[in-house]
Amino acid sequence: QVQLVESGGGSVQAGGSLRLSCAASGFPDCMGWFRQAQGKERERVAVIYSGSGSTHYADSLKGRFTISRDNAKNTLYLQMDNLKPEDTAMYYCAAAYGAFCDSSATYIYWGQGTQVTVSS
Repeated sequence: QVQLVESGGGSVQAGGSLRLSCAASGFPDCMGWFRQAQGKERERVAVIYSGSGSTHYADSLKGRFTISRDNAKNTLYLQMDNLKPEDTAMYYCAAAYGAFCDSSATYIYWGQGTQVTVSS
């Protein structure tokens, strides 16, 4: 069982930055950030392999978002720069044990979500 607690969401103007944090109770193999905008399906933002540190991003977000993990603090981060109104969504931290971190279906542990709102 992994418990996840997100923080760091909020409201920001377009072009601004936010950093999300996710404190984990365990040390899962896979951790990731997902988001869901109102009326849209949930999408994968970025994932990280805990062992190798390998990261994978949604193509549309490369260069603006950075996922990282502090293993000593058991905390996952998402640095979001140059935010756009279309980034407005509820952001969820997720975790899983397994070898294939890229698949959204892998993730069975979810945080409560943190809202990010970007105004133009």
